[in-house]
Amino acid sequence: MQFVFGRHAAFRLPHVLTIGNFDGVHVGHQLVIRQAQQAARQLRLPLTVMLFEPQPKEYFANQNGQAAPVRLMSLKSKVAALIGLGVDCVWCLKFADIRPMTAEAFLTQLVVGKRVKHLVVGDDFRFGCDRKGDFSYLLDMGGRQGFTVEQSETHRVGNERISSSRIRHLLKTNDFVGAAQLLGRFYALCGRVGYGQQLGRKIGFPTANITLSNEHPLRGVFGCTVELPDGQIFTGVTNIGCRPTVSGQKVRLEVHLHAFTGDLYGRNLIVTPRVFIRAEQKFESLDALTAQIRVDNAKALESMSTLTGSET
Repeated sequence: MQFVFGRHAAFRLPHVLTIGNFDGVHVGHQLVIRQAQQAARQLRLPLTVMLFEPQPKEYFANQNGQAAPVRLMSLKSKVAALIGLGVDCVWCLKFADIRPMTAEAFLTQLVVGKRVKHLVVGDDFRFGCDRKGDFSYLLDMGGRQGFTVEQSETHRVGNERISSSRIRHLLKTNDFVGAAQLLGRFYALCGRVGYGQQLGRKIGFPTANITLSNEHPLRGVFGCTVELPDGQIFTGVTNIGCRPTVSGQKVRLEVHLHAFTGDLYGRNLIVTPRVFIRAEQKFESLDALTAQIRVDNAKALESMSTLTGSET
């Protein structure tokens, strides 16, 4: 698998291309990838996925001084998910570089000029600063420029279109099962354990601390599972937020693992929230926070024991 960045990336061989944000790499995205892979196999060509950084909605929100929708996953996690699906190449473009391009320039430089032979796009795909780029435009230009185009179908669950925004809503309402139906897996946060203030250790609840690279749709305290790099899985309790009681500034994930002893510094963890315990809040004192942590941990331990027991 290859990762390339920028509009000047070189492609020595013809390839099949699909384009999108792929935020969450949800079930709809997975079906698009499979459709593109089928075309690539028939043409005996590699498959490339084109992504944008920042995502277009993030770019325009920043330009207008507005808040962008939170991401379901970081670029690193997205690339890892695409690798897991068997994509041959991920091509990431800086969105500011292509924002001024007309639809014709986009196709000339980034499709025809990059040896794309077949293009798979969603039914709502639009491109070009002149707003000319749609499926009919692609068909017309493909006939002239020597590439073919295929439209992916809209995929639905429960008569509703699968979308990243729908998944964000489900997560914000703590519907982890509903989100998992659309994602094809339970929503998880990944990261490397770093050094914190070691406050949890001092109050009897040692935590692994992970600084999150981007905003996430979840805030609060949750019962969770934690997967270690060696595949071991533990239940735990995690807090996702700014830690207002201790004047925290950055959003951080702190997780206490049940029945685990050892050092987790520098290790990559996969934390999967499964049960909502409470919202993030500020306490009057460290003693009050400590008392609440004991309550949270007990609730998480009980709920996760019940949950994992029902799934075995």
